[in-house]
Amino acid sequence: MRFNIFKNTALLFVLILISCASKTKNNINETNTVLAKTETTLDNSTIKPIIVGANQTEAYLPLLKGKRVGIVANQTSVIFKNTSFSKTPTYDSNTHIVDTLLDLQVAVKKVFAPEHGFRGTADAGELVKDGIDTKTNLPIISLYGNNKKPTVAQLQDVDVVIFDIQDVGARFYTYISSLHYVMEACAEQNKTLIVLDRPNPNGHYIDGPILEKEHSSFVGMHPVPVVHGLTIGEYAQMINGENWLNNSVKCNLKVITIKNYNRQMAYDLPIKPSPNLPNAQAINLYPSLCFFEGTNVSAGRGTDLQFQIYGSPFLPNTDYAFTPKSNEGAKYPKHENKVCHGYDLSNIKQQSGLNLSYLINAYNTTSIKSDFFITNGFFTKLAGTKKLQQQIEAGWSEDKIKATWTSGLNDFMVKRKPYLLYQ
Repeated sequence: MRFNIFKNTALLFVLILISCASKTKNNINETNTVLAKTETTLDNSTIKPIIVGANQTEAYLPLLKGKRVGIVANQTSVIFKNTSFSKTPTYDSNTHIVDTLLDLQVAVKKVFAPEHGFRGTADAGELVKDGIDTKTNLPIISLYGNNKKPTVAQLQDVDVVIFDIQDVGARFYTYISSLHYVMEACAEQNKTLIVLDRPNPNGHYIDGPILEKEHSSFVGMHPVPVVHGLTIGEYAQMINGENWLNNSVKCNLKVITIKNYNRQMAYDLPIKPSPNLPNAQAINLYPSLCFFEGTNVSAGRGTDLQFQIYGSPFLPNTDYAFTPKSNEGAKYPKHENKVCHGYDLSNIKQQSGLNLSYLINAYNTTSIKSDFFITNGFFTKLAGTKKLQQQIEAGWSEDKIKATWTSGLNDFMVKRKPYLLYQ
């Protein structure tokens, strides 16, 4: 009898231990789940609002006191008011940084405009002219017209340059090329450069071939992958630290960092960074679909689904078709007024890597392969290497192509580490 009681008591004790262990394990799993969710979702109760560099006037106004200021800016260069935070940032109102600084009696002398212009309405590749801003009467100096690098004369009456442009994290998006030339001019002319940092909406991954020096151009100036995972402030630090400026000159650089930000956060841009990136889906697909710019396939310019669809008259009939028309940001779109057969990607899930399947599928199914890649070599400039075109023409799979990037990507991750400002 005693033995049975003892046995039952011991069995009950073991069951309690198992139950406690299981509960503890479940609690650990639950804790890990909460931690994971905290890192990847945006919860008002646990995460503070992102505060971009431009909003932190207290950090950079002292650097402008008594200085003559030039600003590299476009339509994204704003200071947000009444910010709130959710899965998609919402901003009740904003003021342009140029207007704000003038109201604060800062001696703003001129504005430098990158590709697409100060108001962000010019076509991709369209030359931007110098002019006068009608609201402030400030001179607008184009960095995508007669010169891409500020001249000695253009910086003669400037002591400090502010760079405040929203980037999207792709090597061929030319704002980082403008950054390079502005840094170089400031270094050569002993001007201070202040970069007001903003989140990278494609900062959650790194992918693509490393640019080879012989294929450098304004759509790719540095030995980095297509998707580099850096904010524009981090990128500026890397340009300086890796001696990429002419004659290895060093820019007197100050980065105003983003508060409450890490690169795994989802961040939907509240203002479109250029005419053909109208929403988060287009921005996320842009690194993958921009390769089509070097082919006879349209990536949706001249439609309302820019960089969310692809097709051409030379692809086979599918369930989806579109007809590019002249519109803002695409005055003369590829295959204008022609029916393009293709695919609608506007509702696919977010990408966390370059997707080559669209490019490979289009090449494999096009009616005339010899006409697929445009003969001006633009595809090679976008890819930063001749190898990608050669691999696609040879029938390589996406996995096989991507395997050739691994070594370069690993080296880049090590090289970029000293310049990271965020987790």
